[in-house]
Amino acid sequence: MSKIVKATNLKKTYYSGVETPVIRGIDLEVEEGEFVAILGESGSGKSTLLYLLSGIEKADEGEVELLGKRLSSVSDAEMSALRRNGFSFVYQFDNLIENLTAEENIYLPLRLDKKNVAEYKEKFDELVGYLLISHCVKRLPKQLSGGEQQRVALARALITDPKIIFLDEPTGSLDAKMGQQVMDLLKDINENRKVALVMVTHSKAHADYATRQVYISDGAVCDKAD
Repeated sequence: MSKIVKATNLKKTYYSGVETPVIRGIDLEVEEGEFVAILGESGSGKSTLLYLLSGIEKADEGEVELLGKRLSSVSDAEMSALRRNGFSFVYQFDNLIENLTAEENIYLPLRLDKKNVAEYKEKFDELVGYLLISHCVKRLPKQLSGGEQQRVALARALITDPKIIFLDEPTGSLDAKMGQQVMDLLKDINENRKVALVMVTHSKAHADYATRQVYISDGAVCDKAD
């Protein structure tokens, strides 16, 4: 397998009156088709690491190669194209557009890429059936349950056939039963759809769904959870 993500000596410091190092020289690689769970306590730096790996934030030092692109040297236009066509990001809170229906939210990445959504109708129907949300695609986000909202977010992430999906606490806003259902879906997406996943979580039980676990403490990779 080839490397889909390669991070080298990543460092990130935030400044808000005081200097706060958040990521302290992290190296991390992700292979095609891998499912990596990043664990750590609140404030350990795990979400910041995810933002650096996905290009949402820029590292102060070090380098991220994502899908063969060095993120420190790509243009804004290239980064936008990479987000639309190479990878997807799923947040803890679904991040759906409130005044768009579930269907419109799912199609949104295609419209932003100026693609003809009619050509993706078969793909759309397959995805909403697979994610068990066919019954609610005409509803607004506020008319959906938390689990339905997260499934819509997953459909939106998958509609572009990404090679990798980054997930920031994807079950954090769900109850235990719904969280387990979402984790079952993620495992299936990884195993049967061959999509690489990098997931931040505080749940060891949910991390056990992954093929590899990485522990973060005080902005650095450690051998095991504290």
